Amino acid sequence: MKIIRKTLTATLLCTALLSSGCAGDSKNQTADTSAVSASESTVSASESADSSQAENHAVTENTSSDSQNSQESDQSVSENSNNETPDPKANESESSELYAMDTVMSLTAYGSHAREALDSASAEIQRLDKLFSISSETGDIYRVNRDGEGDLSEDTRSLLASALEYGKDTNGIFDCTIEPVMEAWGFTTKNYRIPSDSELAELLSHVDASTVTLSGNHVTLPEDVKLDLGGIAKGFTSARVMEVFKNSGVTSGIISLGGNVQTLGTKPDEKLWRVGIQDPNDLNAMFAVVEVSDEAVITSGAYQRYFEENGVHYHHIIDPRTGYPAESGLTSVTIISPDGTLADALSTSLFIMGPDDASAFWQNHRDKFEAIMMTENGEVLVTSGLADRCKVTNGGKVRVIS
Repeated sequence: MKIIRKTLTATLLCTALLSSGCAGDSKNQTADTSAVSASESTVSASESADSSQAENHAVTENTSSDSQNSQESDQSVSENSNNETPDPKANESESSELYAMDTVMSLTAYGSHAREALDSASAEIQRLDKLFSISSETGDIYRVNRDGEGDLSEDTRSLLASALEYGKDTNGIFDCTIEPVMEAWGFTTKNYRIPSDSELAELLSHVDASTVTLSGNHVTLPEDVKLDLGGIAKGFTSARVMEVFKNSGVTSGIISLGGNVQTLGTKPDEKLWRVGIQDPNDLNAMFAVVEVSDEAVITSGAYQRYFEENGVHYHHIIDPRTGYPAESGLTSVTIISPDGTLADALSTSLFIMGPDDASAFWQNHRDKFEAIMMTENGEVLVTSGLADRCKVTNGGKVRVIS
């Protein structure tokens, strides 16, 4: 068995937009005032036992221009409609980095309240990490999986309710009870192997989110059913960080939770954030750039976590209908939505659905999200709501879904 580790550059590259047009060549794109690059890497056989080395995301910041911008803040920040005094530090950024939810997280906030917001956000991330963890003995999910039932905190109840709803909306494609199958493949333990058909059949008999009973804050699980909310936990957490930023008085910020990017407002200069999407066929380049404000940009891809055995590539996006890595004809799915939790769930779900069903799903829910998908033959599918703010930069064939 060959276990692959790659240092990926720019799974999602967020750059400040200084000009009105998108970058023409993704390989030559540079960050103007702030950049956050995040990448998911697969696991090396020689990897340290320290969890901080596992599935690490290389997150870098470049805020060298912020100090220059801050000198011009009085001129670049105008008073709002209420004639409030401009923030003299509106163009100055503060950043922090932490390790939680098995990944590196990078947070950037602008303005006089940035440091306060970052400290509060980091504390909130760590609190949610413990609640949602399947391995933390003090967490709700660990306790419920152990006991088969239990009362949940309001945050865990809300996250589980969303997971169950997404399961219904996707006809079971998104399933928060898939954890035993993920473990059998080794994607949660890093003990990679190929389960037998009979083992998968047995495990799949206990994979069915519709059997989970949530009544108020109390959840009950059937025997041998286990919960894992990791498929949407980072999306939920990114949305919560945006709330923390707002409550702290921050109006401009950007975060990357292991590659899950979410933005607050626009840049301080009122221009849109630009997010580059990694090319599955060239991990040192991007194939598209999308402009966003107050939105999450979340990507799932077959190139992010995988192992190889006898020359066969086994990735971590498991189809709950088969128990095997999804073979859908897609290599990358990016969801853009104001709702980070939804974007997290749908990036995986649409990947499993494949291009035709994913396109149909968007057509029935177009008011909730937009999508950018790459097929195995390199065609890029872009939903029509992104037509004015997305540019495909790799020269590939593009088809607009309307």
